[in-house]
Amino acid sequence: MDPEVDHRAHPEAYRVARGEQGVFGVEPYKSELLPLWRFATPEQATESSEALRKAFEDYLAAGDLVGADMARKYLQMGYTRARRYARHRGGRKYDGPVPADRKGQSGAHGRTELPPDPEDPVKAESARIFKAAWDAAAADETYQRLKAEHVEKHG
Repeated sequence: MDPEVDHRAHPEAYRVARGEQGVFGVEPYKSELLPLWRFATPEQATESSEALRKAFEDYLAAGDLVGADMARKYLQMGYTRARRYARHRGGRKYDGPVPADRKGQSGAHGRTELPPDPEDPVKAESARIFKAAWDAAAADETYQRLKAEHVEKHG
């Protein structure tokens, strides 16, 4: 997704994608949502997931599927990153150098997967908080309807 495009002004340029794709490239939503995203402690996760959930609801109320989908992605990313840090203290899943150009790469590519550390209960709780908010957002009927309409209209 092109970071040069204002996706609020041009929602037709947004493609609903799986997972967290585009989370750092869809403006103006990245600039609005990234400052709300924190997961280091359960307190931060609670505050962050509530703020992201409010943004999600506000976007839905405005009929803004792109904003709602981006807020859902930040909730999902809160879960996935907190789970990663719960299992890998330094956040690194693989041993070895990080390729200079990772574009189009999923992560490992020739590196060895590191064994998980003992689970960090603080990060695991942060993940649980985000997972509940993410699940609720993904199941929202208005979101599901707007998403289906967007996909039908814009692909």
